[in-house]
Amino acid sequence: SEKRCYLNKQLLNIRVVKGEPAELSCTVSKDDVTGTWFKDGLKLTNMDGITFEKKGLVHKLIINKVEDIHAGKYRFEGGDVKTEASIFIEDPPQVDRVLLKNLTSVPTVAKAGQNIKIKIPFEGRLPIRTTWLKDRMELADDTRIRVDRTDTFTMLSISSCERRDCGVYKARLRNDSGVLEINLKLFVVDKPQPPAGPIKIVESSASSISIQWKPPKDDGGKPVQRYIVERQQVGQKDWVALGETPRTCTSFTTNKVEEDMTYYFRVRAVNAEGTSDALESEEVKAVGKGSPGAPEPPEIVSTSRDTITISWKTPHKTGSSRIVGYMVQKRKAGTITWLPVNNGPIAEKKLKVTNLKKGLQYEFRVAAVNAAGVGDASEPSPPACAQDSTKCPGQVQDLKVSSSDSTSVTLTWKRPEATDGSGVKGYEVEMRSSKNLKWTKCNALPIDTTTYTVKGLQAKETYFLRVRALNDSGLGEAVELKASVGAAPPVVSPRLLIDDTVKSFLVVKAGNTIRVKIPFEGSPDPVVTWLKDGLPLSNRAKVNTRDGTTQLVVGAAEFTDSGIYTVELQNGLGKRETFSFEVRITDIPQPPGPIKLEENVPDTVTVVWEPSTSEKWESNLYYTVLKRESQKGLWHVVGDLIYTNKFTFTKLIPGRDYYFRIVANNDLGASGPSETVQPWRIWKPKAEFQVRPQKYRGVNHNQPPRVLVPLKPHVVTTGSECRMSCAVGGHPPPKVTWYKDSRDLSNDPAYFCTNDFGVCSLVILGVSKPDEGEYMIEATNESGRAFSKAFLTIKGND
Repeated sequence: SEKRCYLNKQLLNIRVVKGEPAELSCTVSKDDVTGTWFKDGLKLTNMDGITFEKKGLVHKLIINKVEDIHAGKYRFEGGDVKTEASIFIEDPPQVDRVLLKNLTSVPTVAKAGQNIKIKIPFEGRLPIRTTWLKDRMELADDTRIRVDRTDTFTMLSISSCERRDCGVYKARLRNDSGVLEINLKLFVVDKPQPPAGPIKIVESSASSISIQWKPPKDDGGKPVQRYIVERQQVGQKDWVALGETPRTCTSFTTNKVEEDMTYYFRVRAVNAEGTSDALESEEVKAVGKGSPGAPEPPEIVSTSRDTITISWKTPHKTGSSRIVGYMVQKRKAGTITWLPVNNGPIAEKKLKVTNLKKGLQYEFRVAAVNAAGVGDASEPSPPACAQDSTKCPGQVQDLKVSSSDSTSVTLTWKRPEATDGSGVKGYEVEMRSSKNLKWTKCNALPIDTTTYTVKGLQAKETYFLRVRALNDSGLGEAVELKASVGAAPPVVSPRLLIDDTVKSFLVVKAGNTIRVKIPFEGSPDPVVTWLKDGLPLSNRAKVNTRDGTTQLVVGAAEFTDSGIYTVELQNGLGKRETFSFEVRITDIPQPPGPIKLEENVPDTVTVVWEPSTSEKWESNLYYTVLKRESQKGLWHVVGDLIYTNKFTFTKLIPGRDYYFRIVANNDLGASGPSETVQPWRIWKPKAEFQVRPQKYRGVNHNQPPRVLVPLKPHVVTTGSECRMSCAVGGHPPPKVTWYKDSRDLSNDPAYFCTNDFGVCSLVILGVSKPDEGEYMIEATNESGRAFSKAFLTIKGND
């Protein structure tokens, strides 16, 4: 036993990508063993690209660059040991690296109406399946889109490009060695859409008309440069150019009109690609005698139990003639019906409204009158109650600055004391700078809280601020203070604070929520913009930006939400920073389709199945093949990481039934199985033999069983085949039974037992950890019993 050499580590099957190096190694127990290598049964010698290496107990076969000719079964023999393994050559689809970089990093830009062709040459083991996708959906040939496929290239052709063709396209190349995905961006530029309507008539008079519109919803991929405004007189054919406005201005005033004439106006948007179609207005008349505009809301002067006195000011727009008086209306607060107060115009800008009901609240509005008629009515006055007047409220208490920064000051105060008037309705805040003596009202309407933030202030400036309470009787006495605004913070370029919590690639299960939160910094506060595949987000996406963090949320994710998302920061100084990440929406795959079994090569079975419907949207989908040898036996994996839709199983034992199961897998898990209904069997031929009866010699030749060659311990790697053998003798020939841990294996289909003239073998295909234990063979006949035991050890692959 000291001279015998043992195998400490056997050869293992390997899969190698074509063009990469490969290495087979085994370890023996003695240093002086000289080994010999074989390939497919033929002895190997040193040749170009293949070297043999021996370091101590380790023997290696090294291939510098694997090619198709290197695929096959290799065997090492040395001393008393022998071990073999196979090299499988993987040749996945490949594209030239320079071309791949250009395709993925530089968007393809086309003008609307142009024809584009994107050709991708490739290499790899045939057949290679090519698929083109956009928004996770496979592209099919139609009147504009065509996909060409050959053994050496695939090409996407789009005729007469349109803006809706913009987006991220994916070319997927798949063979039985793997998958290659190429993401490409297509950007189509065009003239803008028409400006968004309708055209609004801001003002119309005898001498001028002012119009207004909105920017186009789609600028064609290029910024709008200007707008062209034209006019057509009703009843004439010709359009007259009136002028242009810059991109930032969406209004226009023309004096090229005549009194009482009616016109149409139209506006076109212009970008670098051309001029949009026109947005046209309804008929617009240059009014000869313009009526007055609306005055400001009336003010409440005083109240009593049945009267309220109001006053108002002349409207800013008096129309085309002198104002001759005013019409006043009233309504009860909370109602919609306005009632006239005066029967004809009154010249004064103050009126005491009588015959009111005590305790009710009223609102008032005023309209000016000139020769053209009654003008627009003002907004309603604040509600006022018909009741005896109370005195004005007293001063607010404890006015102070609670906080300030470079552009704002926040004030807080307390209500006036209860004895200083009753029924405080709100507060009025006013301000003036140290360089100006005129007070400016900060709030248009009374505020009902005791705090207010004055915004839009200049840094390093001193301001005077005052607050007054008001009630139905009017404004109380003001309380004043002085406040200084601090210096503006230093300018900080916008920067996205990307750390390990922000991923550049997200896989989200369909139906779940996409939630991405990105912190940032910048001063002044930068403008945050989110894009998907270079275009604005859909209405389903919600963005929340505050306190130096921007968050994107898309609820109930759909497959069309997959794509490249970009967040962009930009401040008023023109500095800009962006960050992009990819989101892939996926789901647990659907089960594969029906299975067919074929015998294309004798004594093998080829399993063919319909692909899972999830292949259309899942790029990392692969299949696992399992088999079992009885309807109630355990399933064993016989093939994994399969990217095609067929698998050939070769280790068939004649006479056994085989059932097969296919499962689709991706990053999220495994689908439900698809299984064969009927078993597969290779029939075992029956051996012909003749029984030759022995002549009776009158002597008893019976012998009890005996073990001629005992069982030996085995150490086997997970997934390998194990064969345990021994030899027994005796007369009559003994019955042989195998046991594992005292359990009879006779009826277990996972074990294959043979007895050829006393040489007994137990075969276990694809061993796993549960197969580890003590095995025993028992031989019995009418003269006695004999047995032999050995232990099987299972080792992992690492």
